[in-house]
Amino acid sequence: MTEDSNGPQSAPRYRFGVFEVDAATGELRRQGLRVKLNTQPFQVLLMLLDRAGQLLTREEISRELWPDGTFVDYEHGVNSAINRIREALGDTAANPRFLETLARRGYRFIAPVERMDLQKDSSRKDPTADESQSTPVSELSASPSANEQLSTDAPSFRSRIQILATPEELPKVSYRVAQNLFILFQLMYLGFYVGALANLAEIEDLFSPLPNAAVVYRVLIVTAAILIPVRAFVLCAALFHAPDFRGKFLKIWPVLLLFDELWSLAPFLLLHHINFGLALACTTLLVYSPFAQRSLVLMGAGGPKPEIV
Repeated sequence: MTEDSNGPQSAPRYRFGVFEVDAATGELRRQGLRVKLNTQPFQVLLMLLDRAGQLLTREEISRELWPDGTFVDYEHGVNSAINRIREALGDTAANPRFLETLARRGYRFIAPVERMDLQKDSSRKDPTADESQSTPVSELSASPSANEQLSTDAPSFRSRIQILATPEELPKVSYRVAQNLFILFQLMYLGFYVGALANLAEIEDLFSPLPNAAVVYRVLIVTAAILIPVRAFVLCAALFHAPDFRGKFLKIWPVLLLFDELWSLAPFLLLHHINFGLALACTTLLVYSPFAQRSLVLMGAGGPKPEIV
């Protein structure tokens, strides 16, 4: 006796970037670690993945989440679900890598999606079955305009920041390691700023032989005073897992890069206590520091804390 051709299939599983979604267990995982996502946002994520590359309207989401007769603030409910998805994926509305907003229309999942573990129908010998099961969902369902956008955006993005790593290129580390290292970086810079302001007399004497010593001295004071609250904000945002921390940090990262490269010279402020060679060695290491911080954020630092199960 054969199974009915319209019988149930196993719940689908999806893979995109470093994430996997299992519809059967209701789990979202990042590099094997579970990321917390409530039921309604998870349902919306499944709808987006099932129609990757296609428009999913707010009305369709509302009909799926709340049956007729249910009294609820649809606008707030849909917005909340989308925001929770973006937070779990470390995505932003302004610079989306996964979930794109189409103004006044709805949403579209723009990253390539692979659908895995589809159950084959033993009662039908469809010659195209194997091919359809091994083809990513985004290739089957994406509209031509979506595919064109992905193909044109990717080269320009790579050419613009080719030197910078993407999340997929970074090594897999535990959340705890990435979080702790990132926090140590922030404490290190706070130590630089506070230490410099606490030793202004010694630093002024150190700068005195330099041309435009007064200008350099004022730049040090102003930048330290500005960066102390900035670092305090970054530190607190990472410690308390601020919503969309990754997006916020990446927005201010170019500015921090400029200041961090300037403050990579901080070891030379200690020339009264260390020799020139050691100061130069420390400076060369600090030149890489802003890039290390960016990588740690992409590896999960400051983001939603995964549930280890």
